[in-house]
Amino acid sequence: MSEAKTKPTSSSVEEYLASKASPDQLADCRALMILLQKVTKQAPKMWGPSIVGYGGYTYTYESGRTGESCLTGFAVRGRDLVVYLVAEGREQQALLAQLGKHRMGKACLYFKCLADLDAAILETLIAESVAEVRRRHTVVGGA
Repeated sequence: MSEAKTKPTSSSVEEYLASKASPDQLADCRALMILLQKVTKQAPKMWGPSIVGYGGYTYTYESGRTGESCLTGFAVRGRDLVVYLVAEGREQQALLAQLGKHRMGKACLYFKCLADLDAAILETLIAESVAEVRRRHTVVGGA
């Protein structure tokens, strides 16, 4: 069984951002860092080579295999920024419909720039996602 790549590392968040983000993305990344730290009350930490994560939790698959992930986080993916969050419920779907210009994967919210999104709705989505992850899983590290 292979080892998970998405785990906390000692890599520098600043070095990651400097190497991946355009000047416009960097400003949005800084704003995301403030927002995610506000919601989670956790400092940013690199998770694997490319996710700026906040807090942590453990999960267990039906097979019994376990893993660890960040409560929430973000990454620079080419021209897109990605926020990792859970938005499965009817309420979250309604919020996503009002959020602004984005696309949603299973747990990935993709967008080009923060100015395209409603900041209050984004904060609500992230806060609800963090609460849901905390409800479902074992939080680690005082997250």
